[in-house]
Amino acid sequence: MSPLYIVLSVTLALACLCIIVAILMQKKRQAGFSGNVGGMSGDKTYFDQNKKRTFEGKLERYTKILAAFFILLSLVIGFIQ
Repeated sequence: MSPLYIVLSVTLALACLCIIVAILMQKKRQAGFSGNVGGMSGDKTYFDQNKKRTFEGKLERYTKILAAFFILLSLVIGFIQ
């Protein structure tokens, strides 16, 4: 095994652990029809409009970035193997 493969594999494992932690830290959402019955659907509340500034919004963005990094790293490892 080459040193590059080992470094990328360790990085992939760390990214995987970070994704798991980020997903477990997110709050549970109400989904489906029951979540929309309350009458407040869409971006009508103050919280919904400024969600990117909250901790939950940042955590969601970081989860997406980590997921994209994980996929990219998996593809790179697949090609060099």
